[in-house]
Amino acid sequence: MSAKGRLASPLAPLGLFERFSGRPDVRVVDLSPAILVASCLLPNWTWKDPADRIIVASARELGLTILTRDRSMLGYANAGYVLAIPC
Repeated sequence: MSAKGRLASPLAPLGLFERFSGRPDVRVVDLSPAILVASCLLPNWTWKDPADRIIVASARELGLTILTRDRSMLGYANAGYVLAIPC
């Protein structure tokens, strides 16, 4: 996103990540083999972006809610496959 000019921040991407992930209400998790395999087996998933698949599989495997404005993910959530909140 930063390289495409869609992330307006005075911080470099790594600095932004470190600031965000250092918050007490944020948890960084490893990508387990279970999540990576699940990302290839999502039910009724039709688009190809592997990052989106990994995000959705992570949320499903860990019982998390996605905060997104991605219409495809929100549609997938509306169909009951994952929890998501529009932003």
